[in-house]
Amino acid sequence: MSDVTLSVTDWIDESFEADVAGGLAAFNASQLGPSGHRDLAVSLYVGDDFVGGLAGFTAWDWLFVKWLWIREDMRGRGLAARALEAAELEAKQRGCRAAWLDTLNAQARNLYARCGYEAFGELEDFHSGRSRYFMQKRF
Repeated sequence: MSDVTLSVTDWIDESFEADVAGGLAAFNASQLGPSGHRDLAVSLYVGDDFVGGLAGFTAWDWLFVKWLWIREDMRGRGLAARALEAAELEAKQRGCRAAWLDTLNAQARNLYARCGYEAFGELEDFHSGRSRYFMQKRF
């Protein structure tokens, strides 16, 4: 089509993002039904000191773990597993039947495996020889 203008930029305008996300959400809803998308956050504090957290969302009966981070000096204390457990419990209360996530970190992959997650995909040599692992857990 000769009347189409194509533009490439290195930033995403809010209205552009809203238009693309809204269009995709409408298409997905027409194919799958409403997603029931709800954000989900788990915060970890020691006293008033923020030491980590989990951010994700639930949609279409799944929990997606977008980010899980524990401050370095607090790692090895089971906090990541506790954050995952809390997110999974909330997801179950929302009617979710499973969870998925991805990671570049081999230590995190081992943690997720200990928490019952199984790899369902791998992008080998994602960056600098490292793989990116996609993992799921059925409730």
